[in-house]
Amino acid sequence: MIVMGVGTRSRTVHAAARHTSRWAVLALLCFSLLLIAVDATVLHIAVPALTAALEPSAVELLWIIDIYSLVVAPLLVTFGTLGDRYGRRRLVLAGYVVFGLASLSASFAGTPLALILSRAFLGLGGAMIMPATLSIIREVFTDRRERAIALGVWSAVAAAGAAVGPLVGGVLVEHFWWGAVFLINVPLLIVALPLAVRLLPPSRNRSGHPWDGLSAALSTLGILALAFGLKEAGYGHMIGRGPAVAVALLGIALLAWFVRRQRRLPFPLLDIALFTRRGFATGVACVLLAIFALVGLELLLAQYLQLVLGFSPLSAGLRMLPLMVAAIAGGLAAAHVLQRIGLRATMSGGLGLTAISLAPVLTWGVEQHPWMLALCFIGIGFGVEVALLAASDTIMAAVPESRAGGAASIEETAYELGAGLGIAVLGTITTMVYAPALGTVPGVPGPLMDEARESLAAAAHVAAQVGGGSGAALLGAARVAFVAALHHTVVVSVILLGLTALAAAVFISRETGCPAEDEAGEAVPSS
Repeated sequence: MIVMGVGTRSRTVHAAARHTSRWAVLALLCFSLLLIAVDATVLHIAVPALTAALEPSAVELLWIIDIYSLVVAPLLVTFGTLGDRYGRRRLVLAGYVVFGLASLSASFAGTPLALILSRAFLGLGGAMIMPATLSIIREVFTDRRERAIALGVWSAVAAAGAAVGPLVGGVLVEHFWWGAVFLINVPLLIVALPLAVRLLPPSRNRSGHPWDGLSAALSTLGILALAFGLKEAGYGHMIGRGPAVAVALLGIALLAWFVRRQRRLPFPLLDIALFTRRGFATGVACVLLAIFALVGLELLLAQYLQLVLGFSPLSAGLRMLPLMVAAIAGGLAAAHVLQRIGLRATMSGGLGLTAISLAPVLTWGVEQHPWMLALCFIGIGFGVEVALLAASDTIMAAVPESRAGGAASIEETAYELGAGLGIAVLGTITTMVYAPALGTVPGVPGPLMDEARESLAAAAHVAAQVGGGSGAALLGAARVAFVAALHHTVVVSVILLGLTALAAAVFISRETGCPAEDEAGEAVPSS
């Protein structure tokens, strides 16, 4: 009896310790994700200060902002599956080191090219860390209800990080210098590294399954070529629109080869069969388009607040604070909403709320509207987070633990590809509408007008050079043209979000099940 009592007490203490440790693991993973998510948007507010310091061209500035997501996206599948094979903990620790060194390099970059390369290495470190955050959650939280709560916290941190990025950038730029937005990562990672060594659980080594390097190369090059081609097809600054279309088609061909190869391999790098599940495929599409709209519009709205309404970097960041608060609230509330009304209503309702919250932007001009601005940001943040939690739960519940890294990498690829394409595509639409809408301004020479048509920031710079009544007229016309372009991007975003909400309502079932695993950790085929 005494032995049994001691054994029971020992098991109880062990269970309590394990319960505490998994929430500590979640806190560490969310901290890691926060750093990576903030880095994706921290430059949105810092663009004017960075431009004044490094004087990049319009093309270089675009790459400085966009290269991070465009490097992360194609590498997530590779590192997600490498984590499944060799251990997620190892990749997280290595990713911390790469991310920290790249942050240090970016903070003291003296040229636009040096900053672009540093941002690319930041993307490499982020790609090593990000898939592990979801797959370790899937491994540690085996209870479906607890996992929904953990995913809600994770999802809130993911979008809140993107939302808080401009605020962090505004504070650091206004009180220090633009490089501080990267340098702040270094001491935080120095603290996080020993905690990760202590807290993160070791993953089961699956080295018995062969890892296909050709598949990794095809997925990486295919996604990167497609993203590069689409962006350059819109801007056409580096290689021209014709070659850019050819690069995009090459990317599509490489991805088609990748898909065909995965179907033939006994142990594929990516389980393409997952996309035959309607819930999984719809969840990935939901993530892609929600982040597409959120990050792309966030960059444009940051410019709107500073260059149209005239707010300082810190003030503009504060105006976007309701988006962050609503995102956190939505992520925390989404698990409860999900349990009450089901996956279908949660996902389609969140996307629908986001689309409705964007609609008032179509009435905005160059005047102040603080309350409407706050209400729109609240609706956008809350709606996106509720939808993303439902999508994450659908995606992760559709796979066994042995495939969690692959599924997480698909979801994270959708996040980063949505962010990169959102900036590129919505930015392209903005440029296509803005340039002809600006027209000509009396007293401003033709070459200067051509420079002003590149962007609203360029127009502000030209207006300051011209000065006087002509400069003021140019700035006023540029602001009106930018608002017209913003309206067009909002229309595109609302349509995409509405169609995705409809798809979720049609294709998502009320409940989804997680496939069982056999003793070897393989998925048991569903009947």
